[in-house]
Parts: sequence; C-alpha cells; structure tokens
Amino acid sequence: MFASPTSSAEEKTVRIGGASNWADVVRRDGVAEISGSRRYPALVLSSALPAGGDADLSLSFDAPSAAEFADSSGRYRVSASPSVSVAGALRARSGSGAALFTGSSSSGDPSGITALPSRGALLSPGTRLADFSIEFWLFPANMENGEQILSWTASRRSPSGESSFQRVRCLVVRNRLEWTFADFFASPDEGRRLMLSLASRASIVPRAWSHHLIRFDSVTGMLEYLVDGATASVAYATESGREGGEVYAPVAGSGGTLVIAPRYAGLVDEFRILGRFQDRPGLARFPARGGRAETRFLDLGTTNAELLGIDAKVGSDGASSTAEVRLFARGGDSPYGWSDDEETWIPVASGAPLGGRIRGRWIQVAAVLYPDGDGEITPVLEELVLRYATDDPPPPPSLVVAVAAEGAVDLRWRASPDADLGGYLIYFGERKGEYFGESTTAGPSPLDVGNRTSLRIDGLTDGTLYWFAVAAYDRALPRHIGEFSREVAARPARTVR
Repeated sequence: MFASPTSSAEEKTVRIGGASNWADVVRRDGVAEISGSRRYPALVLSSALPAGGDADLSLSFDAPSAAEFADSSGRYRVSASPSVSVAGALRARSGSGAALFTGSSSSGDPSGITALPSRGALLSPGTRLADFSIEFWLFPANMENGEQILSWTASRRSPSGESSFQRVRCLVVRNRLEWTFADFFASPDEGRRLMLSLASRASIVPRAWSHHLIRFDSVTGMLEYLVDGATASVAYATESGREGGEVYAPVAGSGGTLVIAPRYAGLVDEFRILGRFQDRPGLARFPARGGRAETRFLDLGTTNAELLGIDAKVGSDGASSTAEVRLFARGGDSPYGWSDDEETWIPVASGAPLGGRIRGRWIQVAAVLYPDGDGEITPVLEELVLRYATDDPPPPPSLVVAVAAEGAVDLRWRASPDADLGGYLIYFGERKGEYFGESTTAGPSPLDVGNRTSLRIDGLTDGTLYWFAVAAYDRALPRHIGEFSREVAARPARTVR
C-alpha cells in the first residue's frame, strides 16, 4: 500500500550538474563531460570512436600530448615529430583531440607522424593483403600544391632478385588530393607490378573537415577513393586495368615506413587502416542512437518519498530543434535488487508534474541524449533539478490527558493534524521515559489503537505510577512513526465506594 505524502510536505530538491558537478552520474555510455567557456561543466554526446575495434592501425589523437600518440591496436610503433601538437576537443572532429601539423619542423626537416609496422600488421614485410581500407579526417589550413598527406615507402624484391622501390603517396595537386600506388600491386607470380593513380574530382575546401577513404576489393580488383562518402575516383588492379581479368594483389614491401602528413599544415583526425573493405564509413560526428547517462541511487531520506518532477536545463552547440534530451526515472525503498529491464524506467517530461508515479526512498535518473538529424549537433545537458517530497511521519497528538481509575488509566488526546494519518501507538511503563509496561488485558507496550483518540487501559496494578506517551503513524508501508507526545502520568487506585 502506498499513501501520498501530505500535501503540506515541504518540497525539497537535489541538484545534479551545474555548480553541484556531475559526480552523481556514475554511468556514461557515449556521453562526455565538457567545460570549455562554460561556467560549469555540462554533459554532451561523445564523438570519440570506439578504440581499436577491428582496425589494423588506429590513431585517435586523443592523447594529452603528441609524444603520447599510440596505435590502439598495438600493431604499429608510433612517434611524432616535435613540431606536431594536439588540438583540443573544440577543434577535433572526433573525441578529445586531433593531430595538428605545421608543415615542417623548426630545422626544416619533414614533419609528421611515423608508424612502423610490427609482426602481424598488414604492412609488415611480405604480407599479401586481401581487402583493405585507409580512412581519415582532414582539416587543411591552405591546401598548398605539393603538400603530402601520407607516404608509405618500402623496398621490393622480384622473384629474379631485382630490387625496386615501393611507394604509396597522397599529395595535394591543384587543390585536389592525388593518390599514387607504385609497385604496391603485383601479379600472383609477383613478376608484374602496377602503377595506379586516383584523384578527387572536386577541390578540397580549406579550413573545413572532410572524410577520405581508400578501399580495395580483392575479388574485383577495384581500388576506390571516396570523399565524404561519395566516389571520387576508381581504378582497377587488374591485368587489363578494367573490371574483370586477373587481379593483382597488394603486397607490403620490406623495411617499410608509414608517415602521416610529412609535409602538411592543418589537422588530421581518426586515422585508420582496416583489413577489410569499409563499405559503410561513419561520417556523422555523433551516432544516431545517442548516448545515455545514469545517476547512482539517490537517497531521498524516507521510504515512500515522492518524486514530484525533474527540471532539465538543456542547450545545444548549434541551432537545431532536433537535438534533444529525454529523461527517465525509477524509484524503490531499497537500493538492492533493481532490474536491468528497460520497462522499469518511467519517461519524465522536464518540468511536468509526475502525479505520484515514482516513489521510494531511492531514486535513479537517466538522461538519453540524441543528436540532430544530421548527427552533427549534440544537445548540452547543463543541470538536472530533482523536486521531491519526503513522506515525513505525522506530528504527535496534543492535549494528552491521563485519568486514574481502579486497575486502569483512561487516556484521551487531540488528533494529529495530518492528512496521511494511519493511527496511534500508546507507549507506557513504570519509569519516566521507559515504556516497557504490560497490561494483563491489553498486552505489552506499545498498544496500537488505530484511529481512536481515547482508550481505557485495564489490567494495571493499583498503587503503581505509570507514565504514558502517544505517537501517531501514517498509512505508508512500512509505516512512519512520529515523535512522542508530551509525557503524562497516572496511578491506578481503588476508589472509596
């Protein structure tokens, strides 16, 4: 049985976020905390991609410094030139950072990030690759002619023992990116090799993010270059140079070195090499499924407390009406045994009254953040204010009077002024403040008398002084017992007949 807290109960609040920080949010799935220029930290969708995954090489550039850049797949030894630095989350495409390149080092030597393949990597010496993909995000400063975005160099030896120079290169040529694969694809007997070139059709816009993907299909021999998900150029690693015919396979040379942005000014983010054909590149900054944040179990102080409503302060990092935050809550009188069933969560509209739907001493709140329709804008959850009322016990009755009788005491009192009143308990005993008495007819202290406001307690001993107090309780289960009334005393005695 649940009873509503009295309508006169004082409304109380719990603040999460804002000046109170987000320490009460203990689960964050796809959600990050940001500060930036805001007065207080806020929760937003995280743009960070899952670390590693099935990538052969994965560089997120989310480390605090360029010296700490590392391949999360563990297959490449990565080192950055001293001229490379980290651009923070506000400038990154994904996650908390991007690699910032200045074009050259202070000594005039090429800059960049070097990745050396270890055994088992796709680019380890002599590896015959099947499907593969190379993808990254690019934010060029100027797109100057001759800038190098990527360079792979290695040596190859033919079956006859002749050495050759293997190279994969991505250059800026007339505001476009041009890819060259020299001696990278070989016939099955490795006696013949190819030179393949691809280039973007449209100019790459400086000071804007664009996604670049090279992918190879080992069944058809198709090498495809995509910019922002659209095909920019196609070549075939086949004997005829067209679809059909004998497919030439990519083979990694010996002593190879991969350098990212050896001569380039701008940002690079989320550089990955995959051992598969990347058929669905993720171009949105934020996943359409959104992210979820959950609080710990919040103690409201009393069982059967009522969550009255939740006020959410929400903004966005752009002008969008489709980025939103949806709230959920649930309650119970114990912090144990909670189900993971989604049906236990009740949807809550910010600012709307809940009408007694969520009760309990323990409350848990969840916020689900959804991006806009393009996946580019996140809502910004700045603060949650939980409004609740505790189910406080009734105040004690007043004007308690005890009148002695033969072998009994008559008690009466004025009713407790509480709308949730469930009844009264009478406490009595033979010492002041110690209520361990027992009546031969009514039973031991305390006596539950329901909603009565008077009672004769029989079965008491004449000549013994008894002390009495009355407490009220409410209709909740478990019930809340209030404070004692003022104490009164009476001594049963035989009366003169």
